[in-house]
This record gives sequence, C-alpha cells and structure tokens, in this order.
Amino acid sequence: MNLDEAQRSKVAEWIAQGLKLSEIQNRLAAELGVRLTYMEVRLLVDDLKLTPKDPEPPKPVAAGMSGLAAGAHPSGTHSDRAAPKPTQPAESPGRVSVTVDKLARPGALVSGKVTFSDGQTAEWHLDQTGQLAFIPQKRGYRPPAADLQQFQMTLDTELSRMGF
Repeated sequence: MNLDEAQRSKVAEWIAQGLKLSEIQNRLAAELGVRLTYMEVRLLVDDLKLTPKDPEPPKPVAAGMSGLAAGAHPSGTHSDRAAPKPTQPAESPGRVSVTVDKLARPGALVSGKVTFSDGQTAEWHLDQTGQLAFIPQKRGYRPPAADLQQFQMTLDTELSRMGF
C-alpha cells in the first residue's frame, strides 16, 4: 500500500466526492493501476485518516407509501414485532379492497391481495427495500389510476393500523 502523494490526494478527492470503498477500489485499479483488496482499501483510507461520507437516505417512491418500511431492519426483519395479523378486507369508497396475509410471502416484509373496482384481483407485496409490487391474476392487467391511488392509501391505512 505504498502510494505516492499524488495517488493519496486522488484517494482523498474520491472520498470527498462521496465514493464508496468498492468504487475507490475499482478506480485505483482502473485509473492508477494499483490493485488492492477491499480490506486493503479500507485500511488505506484509515491510514490516511479519511472518513467516507454516509450515503444519502433513499427518497420515498410514492407520496402515500413513504413510511411503510419504517421500523424494518436491513436484514428484512421487524424489531420487536410479531408476525403480521390477518385483517378483514378494507372496503373503501372507490370499492378497492385490501387484505394482508397472515404469513408474508418469501422475500417480502408483508404481502396480501387487492380487489380493484372492476373486480380484477392481484397479489401485492412490500419487499425489504420498501418497493411495492403487485402481480395481477390476469396477465397484462393494469388497474385504473384512481384505483391504484386508492389502493396505496388503503394499504397505507391497513399497515399503519398493524404497526408498520
């Protein structure tokens, strides 16, 4: 890990730009021809008394869904929470109903089913990254925009009631 002063200043510049250690490792190899393991890069940054910047927190995907994954650990488990309890369908003025599964589908924090105003149904799930997805029973089905908005609001209400 013997870098000259120019190389050290380049590493300091990359840290100031907010690059991750793995990105610095790749740039050292590509731009400076210095191949280091991730641990060696980590020790180099420590030796140079540099502190990597914390990543920016992720921005919410949809306005009504911003707080759904709050309280979830990065591992995908909930802190101090039991398994989600089953709920009855939540009827709303737009005739969109949402149910929450007693046991979440594999790879999801929480999952359930939705029935849209035109009678079409879909399964939905919220993954560990906070991404909401739905899988319609009828291939290629797209619910009306008003139904999607109602679905998100109803789901937000249901999950809030459950403590999510």
